[in-house]
Amino acid sequence: MGLYLLVWGEAANLRFMPECLCYIYHHMAFELYGMLAGNVSPMTGENVKPAYGGDEEAFLMKVVTPIYKVIEEEAHRSKTMKSKHSHWRNYDDLNEYFWKVDCFRLGWPMRADADFFKTPKFAYPNRLNGEERSAGSVHWMGKINFVEIRSFWHIFRSFDRMWIFLILSLQAMIIIAWNGGTPSDIFDAGVFKQVLSIFITAAVLKLGQATLDIVFGWKARRSMSFARKLRYVLKLVSAAAWVVILPVTYAYTWSNPSGLSRIIKSWLGNGQNQPSLYILAVVIYLAPNILAAVLFLFPCIRRILESSNVKVITFMMWWSQPRLFVGRGMHEGPFSLFKYTMFWVLLLAMKLIVSFYIEIKPLVQPTKDIMREPIRNFQWHEFFPNASNNIGVVIALWAPIILVYFMDTQIWYAVFSTLIGGIYGACRRLGEIRTLGMLRSRFESLPWAFNKLLIPSDQHKRKGFRAAFSTKLAKPSGNEQEREKIAARFAQMWNLIITSFREEDLIDNREMDLLLVPYCKDRELDIFQWPPFLLASKIPIALDMAADSGGNYRDLNKRMKSDPYFSYAIRECYASFKNIINTLVFGQREKVVMQEIFEVVDKHIAEETLIRDLNMRSLPALSKKLIELLELLQKNKVEDLGQVVILFQDMLEVVTKDIMEEQELSSVLDSIHGGNAKKHEGMTPLDQQDQLFTKAIKFPVEASNAWTEKIKRLHLLLTVKESAMDVPTNLDARRRISFFANSLFMDMPNAPKVRNMLPFSVLTPYYKEDVLFSSDNLEEANEDGITILFYLQKIYPDEWKNFLERVNRSEEEARDDDTIEDELRLWASYRGQTLTRTVRGMMYYRKALELQAFLDNAKDDDLMKGYREIADMKESELMTECKAIADMKFTYVVSCQQYGIQKRSGDPCAHDILRLMTTYPSFRVAYIDEVEAPSQDRNKKTDKVYYSVLVKAAVTKSDDPGQSLDQVIYKIKLPGNAILGEGKPENQNHAIIFTRGECLQTIDMNQEHYMEEALKMRNLLEEFLEKHDGVRYPSILGVREHIFTGSVSSLAWFMSNQETSFVTIGQRVLANPLRVRFHYGHPDIFDRLFHLTRGGISKASKIINLSEDIFAGFNSTLREGNVTHHEYMQVGKGRDVGLNQISLFEAKIANGNGEQTLSRDIYRLGHRFDFFRMLSCYYTTIGFYFSTMITVWTVYAFLYGRLYLVLSGLDAALATGKRFVHNTPLQVALASESFVQLGFLMALPMMMEIGLERGFRTALSDFVLMQLQLASVFFTFSLGTKTHYYGRTLLHGGAEYRATGRGFVVFHAKFAENYRLYSRSHFVKGIELMILLVVYEIFGQTYRGAITYIFITVSMWFMVGTWLFAPFLFNPSGFEWQKIVDDWTDWNKWISNRGGIGVAPEKSWESWWDKEQGPLRHSGKRGTILEILLALRFFIYQYGLVYHLNITKQYNQSVLVYGFSWVVILVMLLVMKTVSVGRRRFSAEFQLVFRLIKGLIFITFISIIIILTAIAHMTVLDIFVCILAFMPTGWGLLLIAQAIKPVVEMVGLWGSVKALARGYEILMGLLLFTPIAFLAWFPFVSEFQTRMLFNQAFSRGLQISRILGGHKKDRATRNKE
Repeated sequence: MGLYLLVWGEAANLRFMPECLCYIYHHMAFELYGMLAGNVSPMTGENVKPAYGGDEEAFLMKVVTPIYKVIEEEAHRSKTMKSKHSHWRNYDDLNEYFWKVDCFRLGWPMRADADFFKTPKFAYPNRLNGEERSAGSVHWMGKINFVEIRSFWHIFRSFDRMWIFLILSLQAMIIIAWNGGTPSDIFDAGVFKQVLSIFITAAVLKLGQATLDIVFGWKARRSMSFARKLRYVLKLVSAAAWVVILPVTYAYTWSNPSGLSRIIKSWLGNGQNQPSLYILAVVIYLAPNILAAVLFLFPCIRRILESSNVKVITFMMWWSQPRLFVGRGMHEGPFSLFKYTMFWVLLLAMKLIVSFYIEIKPLVQPTKDIMREPIRNFQWHEFFPNASNNIGVVIALWAPIILVYFMDTQIWYAVFSTLIGGIYGACRRLGEIRTLGMLRSRFESLPWAFNKLLIPSDQHKRKGFRAAFSTKLAKPSGNEQEREKIAARFAQMWNLIITSFREEDLIDNREMDLLLVPYCKDRELDIFQWPPFLLASKIPIALDMAADSGGNYRDLNKRMKSDPYFSYAIRECYASFKNIINTLVFGQREKVVMQEIFEVVDKHIAEETLIRDLNMRSLPALSKKLIELLELLQKNKVEDLGQVVILFQDMLEVVTKDIMEEQELSSVLDSIHGGNAKKHEGMTPLDQQDQLFTKAIKFPVEASNAWTEKIKRLHLLLTVKESAMDVPTNLDARRRISFFANSLFMDMPNAPKVRNMLPFSVLTPYYKEDVLFSSDNLEEANEDGITILFYLQKIYPDEWKNFLERVNRSEEEARDDDTIEDELRLWASYRGQTLTRTVRGMMYYRKALELQAFLDNAKDDDLMKGYREIADMKESELMTECKAIADMKFTYVVSCQQYGIQKRSGDPCAHDILRLMTTYPSFRVAYIDEVEAPSQDRNKKTDKVYYSVLVKAAVTKSDDPGQSLDQVIYKIKLPGNAILGEGKPENQNHAIIFTRGECLQTIDMNQEHYMEEALKMRNLLEEFLEKHDGVRYPSILGVREHIFTGSVSSLAWFMSNQETSFVTIGQRVLANPLRVRFHYGHPDIFDRLFHLTRGGISKASKIINLSEDIFAGFNSTLREGNVTHHEYMQVGKGRDVGLNQISLFEAKIANGNGEQTLSRDIYRLGHRFDFFRMLSCYYTTIGFYFSTMITVWTVYAFLYGRLYLVLSGLDAALATGKRFVHNTPLQVALASESFVQLGFLMALPMMMEIGLERGFRTALSDFVLMQLQLASVFFTFSLGTKTHYYGRTLLHGGAEYRATGRGFVVFHAKFAENYRLYSRSHFVKGIELMILLVVYEIFGQTYRGAITYIFITVSMWFMVGTWLFAPFLFNPSGFEWQKIVDDWTDWNKWISNRGGIGVAPEKSWESWWDKEQGPLRHSGKRGTILEILLALRFFIYQYGLVYHLNITKQYNQSVLVYGFSWVVILVMLLVMKTVSVGRRRFSAEFQLVFRLIKGLIFITFISIIIILTAIAHMTVLDIFVCILAFMPTGWGLLLIAQAIKPVVEMVGLWGSVKALARGYEILMGLLLFTPIAFLAWFPFVSEFQTRMLFNQAFSRGLQISRILGGHKKDRATRNKE
């Protein structure tokens, strides 16, 4: 164990390669064993010695560094070939080298000339022996086991079983629909025979899969074992054989075959038909599948077979699964298997039924009608005029339907997962306590629940289904001492939570007083003291009721019993009153009197006659006196003694004269007068009474915490008149307190003692984000005059008020007072996404553990005194012990990658980080230190040496005011720069060696934690010790999150709702029943020891592991881990809040999914999961993005199909015959598309989760409000973002980490910035769809009603409008006239600036345009060809539209018309080229001539138009149609020119291409800008937009600040004058 940890600790980047570490470890362990046993080496005959000697740094220099150098060179190569994963080895490739026996060729000591160490000399490939190899690297071993090639075919290759199932189902449904139309027709022999042809399709698809395996694995062939190559070849051969055998045997099942079967029979001779032969062939073909199905039903057998090393079994398994280190024995237990199988069986049944009856069956009859009557009259030049069946129409009709068929499983998944997630959530008791009313009603059982779950006990709790619905809690026995302990423990934890609320400014002082319970348990009060917010106003109400009762004691009694808190409040007041009186009175006579009175009252209470026999109407008078007494006791001043005595005498008089009746009084008066009551009537008793209490009261009192608390509490109970129903008022405090109370009734493991809990660490990677807002940051105004501080005050008005109360300042003082500057900075930073917020949240763990250790170890007396009193004691052994235990169990490391550089450069961030270390002494910072050291190489003077360093705050003496510094704890030398791959995983990896314990929680920079949630951590860690599916222990515990950025703007609210539904209901269903939850970032908790030996907590290869976190989940699952999800604990998380930030984030996720599609992990999961778990995996990872893309393809397929029908004239011809065009299937298909487009896929789970946790009425109102705030626009827009970036990554690469920024978005994004960000992803596509819709409108309107047109295309027009204008709609101050003018100037400057080396894309259009083509340059041949093929679609417009012009009508569809249109285009391009050349050559010397030429061209152009209008009858519509025809052609030419840039540059036309491109960009800019400028004329548009975007407080604040800003400007100008 020790040796492994030593190897792991110094392995640096090799930690990502677990099998490589194994290789090193086993050799070293063998040597260590040999040395310890004194073995003799067979080679030398001497004692065994370490192969690498024992020199200083020998392990680092001789073992780690050579392997590190290989990783470094390969990583460097990845940067030069941005998208070609196949040209360099990533961490996975290098690690998988050690999966094969061949790795032993490396030897030990490792041979420098081994294949493994050979890296390519040059980074660019050349041709060698007709093969593509890298120059100078004949022996480069290439990729290992898997090649990541950019292609959409990966989706089919990884999930081939799913696609085969969907295609075969579609084929079977079409055959059945074609031959009758009901599923029962399958029993007809003829139909059944046709349906059996699906096996031929299956064989063809299998052949495709086998071919893909060989094509995609070609570049890894050198490293493949012979057995693996043989398997690939045999798979191909057998697939090809079946493709021959099945059709041949099928042909012989028909006596009169048609089509293909006839051709086969004519080749092979017409023998008699033998149907049984085909059946036999199918049975043999299906035999492996039948075996797999049997094994599927018995997962335990499958697990044993896969994990077995017995030769016979491995040989049998070789065909179905190549032996790898990963992906074996992943099958779940039988119950889990049953659950997710039922989920998918029901879902697929539903999908297929709906597809058959609504999409496929209704299309069959129209298709038959279309195919029956070939159409011969075309409106364009048709190349195939005699083709039968109208096959083009059929394709145009079926394409959108088929696409929707492949996509709608995603919709069904959304529906089913929402239902299941809702049911599971309800069973887990989510949302049982969601309002303050519910909290009050359940508060009585809270202390018992608290003690049952959060306090270690020996009692085992109930588990299972019945426990989920049971609300009873095991109340403790009547043991008084036990009850006291329960109350004391509850008080300590509850008060810690409430004080943390106050420190966070969520509540004010009054609310804190109402929420706290007494810290110290007063043993004289034999009652449970509830928080005053439950008892508030109960006493004043009870007194009023008593005063008004008029002696009707029954009614009074009934009203008292209606609310148990009346009883609790009265009992506590009476007990406290009694206690205070007894404490203050020390005179003997007075004590006897008091005792008598209390005995009388107690007797009535016991007999339940108090209300009947005593006069309750005088109680308010007594209460008044008591309140006065309490106020004097709070002041506790000597001079008030006289008043106290008088109050005592008054109270006695009220009791004896008014409250007690005659018969009660006698014994009391006896006590007062010593038995002479009967003799001395009249004044004497009063005279003697005056003497009572004068010298019998202890005042002032010796104040202790317990005493002041008691007085304050009683005063609160008596004086708080208004109800505390709304305490706490802050919504966040309510949410947290309700969730915490709710979680105590959920199913969670019992807490162990802190000593026995699993130790854990928290790790946070940090790069350069904000640590703490500086004062300048807070006061810096943006262009609207809004500062961050102003913004926060408007968004959190109540928290700002609470802050002012806490620091005891007014608003003006708070701004100007330097003494509280730090407090102000902290207050603001705790409301941003800063490191300070994260660190404060995580350090709550330590506070919680200290308190829990105190409760575990405290003796009864200490427990009754309370945690606060013990903590305040200077040298308490108990507290020292508690702190030590907390430090043993918890470590927090933040990996501040750049901290060393920040320190040296004097960056304020470094100072703020140091300050955090000083505030939290147990907080640790890890960073990578870069040091110059003398070089070993003679050519260089110095080398850079890198270290992993861990530091803490240096301990300074209290009397030493010197500067606090950091102090190095560990410093570990690295083989080189640690950041070779993706930044975040490398940053985590270098710091992971400084974490401790068995568990590791990964927390991101944008998270926070809560005190009350930290108390549940030890319960959560117990989950690691339970098998959750009966098969394996968890390796990752998933935890839910709360998104805290929802209040910033409407966009932030949509985003937070969407994210919340994913991290709650989404992950709940993924974990159970589907069993495919992976790791989606934070705040999951890893089994540290499990992952430490399996490659760490993320993967770091450049680009392919862009979504680094999910790969940890893939890796964990493939290596027999188990990922669970738990909902009784939550962590806060921030999300992006502005449209541009959100789009960048969504682009990053879509890019990441594109890269996942190519990855080996997805391929292995797709093949190693059983069929249903594979479906779950697909639809919850890359399938979601692919389905999103199909949604957009559906729109394109529909519109291009219509374009073909409309322009060719087929549409008109068909519409006169059969009215098929607007039938149900098409409307269903487009409805499905709209369903996805408008965000209902997101809205369903969102609504369910809000409904569960906050009530379904709230869910409905939220949904309506979201629609009013244009949520559909946002979701439609983000559909475009996902589609564009996912598709582009698969085609050309270009995925990169995008820093979204985590600031507050209160700034206006300039038009040029929005244009740069969305031009290619949304604007170009939006304009293309708009042109399609316009053409469809113009040429389809003669025979079609407007209503049908609107019905069919309304969602498409909505998409067009959204894609073109959403960025401006969601842009703060997007319609302000002044901003619009500034934006236009900025845009003009940007578009006209020349590019060049060093000119940023933000400064010049040319630089940006070059950068946009980056992915194309690295795309390779496949990407370039595909790009050219996709660009050809833009030439369809011109071909179709020129035949619809008025001028060309007389030429009767001649092909010459189309030829002439190209002549026109070439002439126009030539004229443009002439003008641009002329401008360069003649504009200086021959300016007049140049102007003349331009004038002539213009006159010629006008003349041509006039002539055409007069002679050839050209119309205005013709001119418009010409624009629609020629503009797309120009764009298509541009796209092709960009794809073949090197050729265009050689010809010398690149300058012209650039000029044409600039022209198009200017036109697009104008098209977008004009409507915005028009709307900006109307001031109400801007007002509406601000209201829609921001909550009202901020909208009002914005107006006010603008007015104030105006005044300031006026004043400034006057002062100047």
